[in-house]
Amino acid sequence: MEHLLNQNVKDIEISGIRKFFNLVQGKKDIISLTIGQPDFQTPDHIKRATKESLDQNLTTYTPNAGVPELREAVSNYVKSNYQLNYSPENEIIITVGASQAIDITLRTIIQPGDEVLLPGPVYPGYEPLIKLAGGTPVYVDTREHNFKFTADLIQQYITPKTKCVILPYPSNPTGVTLSKNELQEIANLLKDQPIFILADEIYSELTYEEDHFSIGSFDEVRKQTFIVQGVSKSHSMTGFRIGFLMGDSEVMKHVLKVHQYNVSCATSTSQYAALEAMTNGLNDPKIMRESYLKRRNYVVQRLEAMGVEVVKPDGAFYVFPKLTPHNQASFDFGLTLVDHANLALVPGDAFSSYGQGYMRISYAYHEDVLKEGLDRLEQFLNHY
Repeated sequence: MEHLLNQNVKDIEISGIRKFFNLVQGKKDIISLTIGQPDFQTPDHIKRATKESLDQNLTTYTPNAGVPELREAVSNYVKSNYQLNYSPENEIIITVGASQAIDITLRTIIQPGDEVLLPGPVYPGYEPLIKLAGGTPVYVDTREHNFKFTADLIQQYITPKTKCVILPYPSNPTGVTLSKNELQEIANLLKDQPIFILADEIYSELTYEEDHFSIGSFDEVRKQTFIVQGVSKSHSMTGFRIGFLMGDSEVMKHVLKVHQYNVSCATSTSQYAALEAMTNGLNDPKIMRESYLKRRNYVVQRLEAMGVEVVKPDGAFYVFPKLTPHNQASFDFGLTLVDHANLALVPGDAFSSYGQGYMRISYAYHEDVLKEGLDRLEQFLNHY
């Protein structure tokens, strides 16, 4: 029966991140720095609120767009933190993680033949969703721009078919982000054009030297902009699967239809957990962020001491060093590290062809694990 399946689905491959993670699972004495999973536990007060929601029998369907109190809390949160003004009544949808927010947005705005611009290297989850919506992903090489998807690069690739520009910052896999001035230039370029902006800001709470700035705060592009955030990374709630999608009411009423028929609503219990995070847990990310900053500085210092070329990350918990020697494919080099150094990193070519020659290191791991992993890398590089 396989020949009867949707060809777009058959053409999609499992994420290169997961493919490599699954490949090394079960191997003995492996240090893995592969997965972007915070090593912090979900804060206790959030877990208590989750249990209380069950005791109060808050286990029924919620409104399609989400629990009203949660949407109100999200509205207040993004206004206070990022100067974003979105109405909880008709401009915010609570989604099943950031991934579903991206999916329903693309399925709402994309028609067959539309092009979506995105930076390369980039998180591999966008391309399949673009293709499933009938669109064509167009990668733009950012390697000579410190992995930044700048206005001048975007301008070079805009065509009459361009429907959307994806801005995934802070970035997975590079950790870099865009400044206010860089975002202003993009806003100036795209304003009044029939092009949507999809800003994936799931790592917005994890920035270091400067606070995160959102392109959605520019009035001139507000009507064409979607903002994706959530609690997975900020509050170590990846398994709760709660994201926030924000956009102008004129388009969000259509996105809500896709969301409704897709999942009806996000899980009620998880929504009440997120409500606790958005009301009494606003300081929770601070402790995690301080720890990630120390880890980032340690990882970058170690890599630079090894003579490895690396762009210093601005946020998230990834670093993307240029690490593949001898013109070897990144995936093959990853296997070499597993076999000869008992070390697992994510091959850069999992993040498009523009990741070739790089490896992603996640520093969402305890300091002892990072040290052992980098010791193994250094020893390998000294003898390879």
